[in-house]
Amino acid sequence: MSESSGATMLEPHTPVHLSSTPHVITRGQGVTVWDADGREYLDGVAGLWCVTLGYSEPRLVEAATRQLERLPFYGSFNHRTNDVALALAEDIAEIAPIPMGRTFFANSGSEANDSAMKFAWYYHQALGRRQRRKILSHRCGYHGTTTAAASATGLSHIHAGFGAPLPGFVRVHCPDPLSPVARDLGPERFVDWLVQELEELIAEEGPETIAAFIGEPILGAGGLIIPPEGYYQRVQEVLARHDILFIADEVITGFGRTGSMFGTTEFGLRPDLVTVAKGLSSAYLPISAVLVGERVCAALAEGSREFRTFGHGFTYSGHPVAAAVARETIAILRERDIPGRVRAAGTVLANALDKFRGADGIRDVRSYGLLGAVEVDPARFGVGTGQVGPAVLEAAAAEGLLLRAMGDTLVLAPPLVSSDDELERMVDRLATAYDRFRRGRPGAAE
Repeated sequence: MSESSGATMLEPHTPVHLSSTPHVITRGQGVTVWDADGREYLDGVAGLWCVTLGYSEPRLVEAATRQLERLPFYGSFNHRTNDVALALAEDIAEIAPIPMGRTFFANSGSEANDSAMKFAWYYHQALGRRQRRKILSHRCGYHGTTTAAASATGLSHIHAGFGAPLPGFVRVHCPDPLSPVARDLGPERFVDWLVQELEELIAEEGPETIAAFIGEPILGAGGLIIPPEGYYQRVQEVLARHDILFIADEVITGFGRTGSMFGTTEFGLRPDLVTVAKGLSSAYLPISAVLVGERVCAALAEGSREFRTFGHGFTYSGHPVAAAVARETIAILRERDIPGRVRAAGTVLANALDKFRGADGIRDVRSYGLLGAVEVDPARFGVGTGQVGPAVLEAAAAEGLLLRAMGDTLVLAPPLVSSDDELERMVDRLATAYDRFRRGRPGAAE
């Protein structure tokens, strides 16, 4: 492969003015990847939270190859589709965390979330509620970068320069147990406060104008925030009372990440629509889905009678090769009881992360399943918010570990097939990287 400076590629989530050559990954096996210089790394974030079954899983490679040879593509428009997409929809119906109507296929988490919001609009239109257009979401939520998904996202760096968000997207307080309000009130009163804020916001906006609320069971890109116990149950009660649909964004938590097949099941949620992506194919090919519950699906059917159309879909919806890989991914998850493995491995990860508790500059350590976070207090080191994360990422790469930083929160989301030893080595390398950063700051404690 010829060397390239990256000057011809517009990289996602990367400042365009950067002139340096990007870090190029060229090979992967298991939970390990290699870069263009032959350097080896443990992948502590599974690509982008998504390579759940590790790199080069032969069954997924074979599934793609077989399908490429048999039928590399056929679309799903106008009541004609391919057999693999239909079979995948049946597979999903067997494991779905909600009473299912149908499954809609897309290509990314952003597309799935955009689609779910459009379905919510269509639902209310079909019921004659033409004013119900507004979408509620969290200030720290992340739902993607397509137009509606970016508007539902609460992170300012997703909006900067794009004129986003669009009107009609309204945000509620982040359910962060470490927020100043949460610390002042305590867990139970904090949930009461969050629910009261939601009630007041709905009253202010007018319930007759609100279509849906979209939320993540665990808020990923917002800093791996685990909502307090009982929060979503209370939220759902409010939404149901006002007939506001609940969309569960399971792009990160779906397919085993929490120790259950779905975070919706793990946390006892009852959404109307569920969006999934990353783990659906272990990221081997782009595919996502919206799981449409019975009630919403019935309204979509009625609406299509009235409007005489359902004008939504993508050329690659239900792509047969991606669907074949997704079917094999689900088969592996079930046959090998990967969610059960995650429950055991989650204990290993949590125990390994305990070494950070009480360490100099550490604000919090938290984990759930195979999601782990170490939150650093930048003030301890005399730097601004968001400066610790990039510095530790660089130090971690030097130690042979790739991970993510959300501001000053260092996040691990390794492949679900990581061994106990690999998980412990990831945390050890993170600890070494953090110690290197810490010792390089003036006034650091020994």
